[in-house]
Amino acid sequence: MTQTIARKGMTRRELLARSMAAGASFVVGAGFVAGANGAWALETQALRPETMATLIQMARDIYPHDHVADEYYVIAVKGYDTPEAAPAIEAGIAGLNAAAQGRGHTDYLSIGWERDRVDILRSIEQSAFFQQIRGGLVTGLYNQKAVWPLFGYEGESYSKGGYIDRGFDDITWL
Repeated sequence: MTQTIARKGMTRRELLARSMAAGASFVVGAGFVAGANGAWALETQALRPETMATLIQMARDIYPHDHVADEYYVIAVKGYDTPEAAPAIEAGIAGLNAAAQGRGHTDYLSIGWERDRVDILRSIEQSAFFQQIRGGLVTGLYNQKAVWPLFGYEGESYSKGGYIDRGFDDITWL
């Protein structure tokens, strides 16, 4: 049994084969973005799939956590895929790609080294676009309850008697 994933008739098997052959982090298709490992996929509404893939990579580069899966970054930036936000996001990603092209790359996603991508982000960090994305990620990424255990955060403590009697000093990851 083969499921159709994309509007143009791409099967799940074709999607996975293309992603493995390309060796990419993201697979961009007709109206969707998927993780190369096939573990997640997102259908875009207002943003171009390439823009969403770039936004996800940008989020991962701004707040890099190797132990946090891409799906949490997808959830963090999914709110920008609206008709109201799309024009500003598309323009911001176009500027990011232009900055990458100014350094000899095809676009931001084509840069293989994280250090090179971070250098480009530093060059635009004073822009309103960068500040909007960075600020939105603080809550979009770290307010996900599913992410909290990955950082050793047990959630609010008031309802459980506070932190004083619950091992406020038992953080092992710091």
